[in-house]
Amino acid sequence: MSRGGKRSRSVIVRIIVLFVASYMVIGLIGLYRELNAKQKELRDLLVKKDNIEIQIEDYKSLLSSASYNDIIEKAARERLGYAYPTEEVYVDISGN
Repeated sequence: MSRGGKRSRSVIVRIIVLFVASYMVIGLIGLYRELNAKQKELRDLLVKKDNIEIQIEDYKSLLSSASYNDIIEKAARERLGYAYPTEEVYVDISGN
C-alpha cells in the first residue's frame, strides 16, 4: 500500500508543479505585454516632449527677436484666426 500512496503523492506533486509553472508562464506573458505597452507609451511621451521643447524654443526665439507687434500678430493669427482684410485664408476640411 505504501507504493500506491507514494505514487499518488508523486502524481499530485507533479500536477501541482505543472499548475504553478503554467501560472508563472501566463503571468510572465502578461507582464511582457504590459512592458511593451509601457515602452510604447514612453516613446510617445518622449516624442511629445520633443515637440513641446521645439515649441518652447520657437517662443523663446520669437520673444527675443521679434517686436511686440509681431507677437500680437502671431497670437491673433494662431489663436483667434484673424487675417488681414486683403488676405484669403483657406481651410482644409478634407481631414488629411
